[in-house]
Amino acid sequence: MADVHSLSPEAHSRLQAELEKLTGEGRIDIARKIETARELGDLSENGDYHAAKDEQGKMEARIRQLEALLLDAVVVEAGAGDGKVRIGSIVTVRFDDGDTDTYLVGSIEERGGAHEVVSPKSPLGAALLGQVAGASVTYDANGNDISVEIVSVEG
Repeated sequence: MADVHSLSPEAHSRLQAELEKLTGEGRIDIARKIETARELGDLSENGDYHAAKDEQGKMEARIRQLEALLLDAVVVEAGAGDGKVRIGSIVTVRFDDGDTDTYLVGSIEERGGAHEVVSPKSPLGAALLGQVAGASVTYDANGNDISVEIVSVEG
């Protein structure tokens, strides 16, 4: 069974738009670059051709990644307002040294917003799920137990 990927509506829309762009104009642009490079002659020593083919391979890999991710994606709305940490929540935690960090609990594809993203499958993310503000949780980080206090939960 494939992994289910929980995405916010915004991330789902952004990834769907990226997939459409890559499979549409992206493929057309690469085909043009390859054709232009072919016209330059000997392909064995044609740097433009090899660069375009490399770019094509990377783009096709991203297309496959997006297709797989979106196929198994579940769009999640903001939390139920019960104060519990869930996928899509923004959580502020305080470490033992007093430093605080704020995270969005969700897929790495959510990155790009105002907060760092922590996967719900990571040790910290798994420890936070279902908890409420004021709770203390401990998680394993490379063989070290780290304790954090949940300062606030949004969404």
